[in-house]
Amino acid sequence: MSNAYAQWFAQIEQEYGEQLAEMPLPDGLPEHLTELMEAGDREAVLFMLKVAWQMGAQAGLSAGIRLAKHGQIPQGQAGPASGLKA
Repeated sequence: MSNAYAQWFAQIEQEYGEQLAEMPLPDGLPEHLTELMEAGDREAVLFMLKVAWQMGAQAGLSAGIRLAKHGQIPQGQAGPASGLKA
């Protein structure tokens, strides 16, 4: 596996796979994604990934700002990378 993202996702799956498997997705989303994949609609799948990535980045930034404002993490230092529990 030479792709850095593939390695990163494999690591996340190893560390948090059970926790993520229990996380429900919105009703109809898995079926919609299956339909897109079966239709070979790569652009729609990539769009969904971009939206999810952007929303995750915004949520992470917002959480970091809130923590910094409450003095829970020093300004300029990274907080947790995700809301997942180790």
